[in-house]
Amino acid sequence: MKFKAGFCQFQPEFLAKEKNLETMVKLVSETRADLIVFPELATSGYTFLRTAEIDQVAESFRKGLTYIVMKKAAWDNNCSIVTGFAEKDGNYLYNSAMLVNPDGSSFLYRKTHLFLDEKKFFTPGDTGFQVFTAKNDVKIGLMICFDWIFPEAARTLMLNGAQIIAHPANLVLPWCQQAMLTRSLENRIFTITANRIGLEKNDNLSLKFTGQSQITSPFGEKLLQADDSHPMTGVIEIDPTAADNKSITAANDLIADRRQEFYHS
Repeated sequence: MKFKAGFCQFQPEFLAKEKNLETMVKLVSETRADLIVFPELATSGYTFLRTAEIDQVAESFRKGLTYIVMKKAAWDNNCSIVTGFAEKDGNYLYNSAMLVNPDGSSFLYRKTHLFLDEKKFFTPGDTGFQVFTAKNDVKIGLMICFDWIFPEAARTLMLNGAQIIAHPANLVLPWCQQAMLTRSLENRIFTITANRIGLEKNDNLSLKFTGQSQITSPFGEKLLQADDSHPMTGVIEIDPTAADNKSITAANDLIADRRQEFYHS
């Protein structure tokens, strides 16, 4: 099965939602892919110091500007799109990601494991690690940034049938890209980590993001990677059904050989 999967690595402008969306639509329109993944909080930037800043850009799923714009972009380009955004649901703020498909279907994930100052503003996600159907019936699992350090996140998505993990990120620590090779190998799954680039400042807070967005294979291979400082839209052709084969040797199967009675929950 041929499937063009990719990421858009760029530098969002802080609190400039409309401008960021314009950039994202342009990036999607300039490529040909079946699936494109954007970074975490791609429409808003990241360096929040107060809740009022998030309130400027947060929006409800399926009613907000990000959803409206991404739904049209998915239709216009016949492409499934994953992007991070700041979600507002009633009195709660979530660090979320949406999957929007060209057929109009859409799905939501709320970040489970909040990182550092995110805990001051966002509510821990309550969606759990679900798997959704994207274009061509490809099974997509969603997780966001710091979820990577918890092996249970990727493992749960694999056990729920994911062929590809879409992983929007705003990475500042140096370890994730290497660790995602292991996540791919230990789960026999494709991963797409879409990270942002650049130095973002807000008053006394300054963060430099590591870029190096990448796509990895079920065999722990790095199929494609951006550098650490330049925008890049990277797309490669993969066969998502390769992730359905969990055979390691003639006598070993990744799922069948699990011995859950010895694992701590």
